[in-house]
Amino acid sequence: MKAENFDVVVVGAGPGGYVAAIRAAQLGLRTAIVEKSELGGICLNWGCIPTKAMLRSADVLRLMRQAVQFGIKAAEPEPDLQAIVARSRKVATQLQRGVGQLMKKNGITVINGQARLAGKERLAVTSKDTETLIAAKHIVLATGARARTLPGLDANPDSVWYYREALTPPRLPKSMLVVGAGAIGIEFASFYHALGVQVHVVEMADRVLPLEDAEVSEYVGQSLRKQGMTLHLGCGITGQRKYAGGWKIKLGGPGDKELDVEVILVAAGIVGNVEGLGLEGTAVKVENSHIVTDSYGATGESGVYAIGDVAGAPWLAHKASHEAMICIEKIAGLTPEPIAANRVPACTYSHPQVAHVGLTEQQARDAGRPVRVGKFPFSANGKAIALGATDGFVKVVFDADSGELLGAHMVGDEVTEMIQGYVVATELETTEAELMQSIFPHPTQSEAMHEAVLSAYGRGLHY
Repeated sequence: MKAENFDVVVVGAGPGGYVAAIRAAQLGLRTAIVEKSELGGICLNWGCIPTKAMLRSADVLRLMRQAVQFGIKAAEPEPDLQAIVARSRKVATQLQRGVGQLMKKNGITVINGQARLAGKERLAVTSKDTETLIAAKHIVLATGARARTLPGLDANPDSVWYYREALTPPRLPKSMLVVGAGAIGIEFASFYHALGVQVHVVEMADRVLPLEDAEVSEYVGQSLRKQGMTLHLGCGITGQRKYAGGWKIKLGGPGDKELDVEVILVAAGIVGNVEGLGLEGTAVKVENSHIVTDSYGATGESGVYAIGDVAGAPWLAHKASHEAMICIEKIAGLTPEPIAANRVPACTYSHPQVAHVGLTEQQARDAGRPVRVGKFPFSANGKAIALGATDGFVKVVFDADSGELLGAHMVGDEVTEMIQGYVVATELETTEAELMQSIFPHPTQSEAMHEAVLSAYGRGLHY
């Protein structure tokens, strides 16, 4: 069988894969992309995008319930689960079609099927009963990751949900246990709680969002409890028993507990999709289900690269897309800068929202950096007061000697739209003097970013 020839073939069409294909085409490389399921990958179809559509519905519901605070008389709102899910799926479908249009616009060959390495510069793609051989000088693996499953908790629409089941629920349960208090778990907890579900969250760490700054985690935990969620921290599931109405759960840890819930929603991390890629017999190294690469995505096998979730943490769509551009530009002979891990922002779209870039205060201290810390609450911000969005704060961590911005952390309404200001500042290696000199428009919530910087140096104006 004669192989069709390409300069670059990308395996996987998620945020890393399709961006890699587009950038390769832009650089004049003959490019193909192989996808066994849906263009856009998990993020667009079953992750980032549909969850945000559903969380938006929850935000609207909360705001309508608070209408009287804004001088608006309205009937008590009720969620329509079927309509919420339908809107979420419509948003995902629209964007999936957009990815297809981008492939056509950039002259990228789209191949449907399961790909595996089949010798040097060769890929075999299986679709139904047909196998196609593809030749490429450069093969980029962008196969992503999947939810980590737990023993005895196989997915089913009735009572055990992973992300797919949670995005297409057949009904609203009365009660739910969310396993895992990372970003995904807390986002789903926020959504279902807003719709009236009694939500329990169990987490092995001693705080929710354990990767966030400790003050942010503590604030979010307090907020979730105030909203009515029950948090079980520092413990895990030691036993479960299914019965007709749901699950009886045993939790081990400080003060053993038993819970009765209708549904278990599992958000206990991810596993890289490395199976079936033909890595056996190659120099590609896999550790803890993730492919080992250098800072440009190259693996131990010449001509084979890996980017995105399959290449390890942080498991973020924007990191995958940026890795894609770096990898392709390196292949094309350009000189891209590798990703600096401390400049990758992270966002959690819970209620309240959380966003950060850089080091936490503790990480900075553990690294031996002399620090100056500034904070500013949204309760002292004019725009936030006008919006009725006074929960939360902005926190910044500076190197006390150089004025380098080491980290920025936010919690509150729409902070995920604000963090980029600090991301640009870190990329430009901006100092505290330049941030203090910058003019922030009034009235905006972003003024809290300026005030936090001023606070770190004893120059706060409004708090």
